[in-house]
Amino acid sequence: MKTFKILSLLFVITLTSCSSVRVNSDFDKKAPFENYKTYAFLKSSIDKAEISDLDKKRILRSIDETMTVKGFSKNENPDILISIFTKEKERVDVYNNSGFGWGLGWGGPFWGMNYSRVTTTPEGTLFIDLIDAKTKELVWQGEGTGYLTKDSNKKDERTKVFVNKILEQYPPKLK
Repeated sequence: MKTFKILSLLFVITLTSCSSVRVNSDFDKKAPFENYKTYAFLKSSIDKAEISDLDKKRILRSIDETMTVKGFSKNENPDILISIFTKEKERVDVYNNSGFGWGLGWGGPFWGMNYSRVTTTPEGTLFIDLIDAKTKELVWQGEGTGYLTKDSNKKDERTKVFVNKILEQYPPKLK
């Protein structure tokens, strides 16, 4: 029973670590964040993002939903412009296991065992930039990094997690 509880805990920890998104943000401390109420997407920048059009739609839809919940409205004459940038890489994890035991090999019995296991996981980073529409200056940037899924049934939910985690940082807490 104790072994089952330990294995269950390890499974939960594994799922939690796989679903997490690591976020950072930076901002211009002199920007008038309290004046920003409306937004629009910066199409020229969105078009340059090197991801599929379907993934772009997922990201933009998630940004729309999150900004609406935060009280912002989309407008043709916006206070801020939203731009995105993405990058992807393969994360490589190497697990080295060693221990003592015995086994049978080509030359007879032996003592000790060592083995390694290598796994790769696609990891992506999404940058969301907020640009003051009047000055055309970057005023806030959020970044989220985490695992990506190739499963099209899970992409919408994973995209929402990325966007929500990043935009939790906006507006910045001014001290």
